[in-house]
Amino acid sequence: QVQLVESGGGLVQAGGSLRLSCAASGLTFSRIPVGWFRQAPGKEREFVAAISWIGGVIYGDSAEDRFAISRDNAKNTAWLQMSNLKPEDTAVYYCAARRATTAMSRIPTEYDSWGQGTQVTVSP
Repeated sequence: QVQLVESGGGLVQAGGSLRLSCAASGLTFSRIPVGWFRQAPGKEREFVAAISWIGGVIYGDSAEDRFAISRDNAKNTAWLQMSNLKPEDTAVYYCAARRATTAMSRIPTEYDSWGQGTQVTVSP
């Protein structure tokens, strides 16, 4: 059974930092791309960042230069380090995996496995 479990969300003041974790099980984590997305109330799910199985990365516009994605295949875990957070970063953050390909993607529907999400709230 495939499981992706996010953690590390919470309430932080503007300018602060958070590190989100995505722990994976039930899949060959070391060979698949992992993405981070976010969804704010009333908005569509938005691409944040993705990392390939060998560490290549792509970022969405929302990440700017404030976010960094990383992974440790030995630990079946990916992270999203978020710095200089802004109130507009408030959203539920999801990690996702593409099991059928090694290619990264910015499109949510191209990911077949999702975590339950972790809430990030940034106060002014």
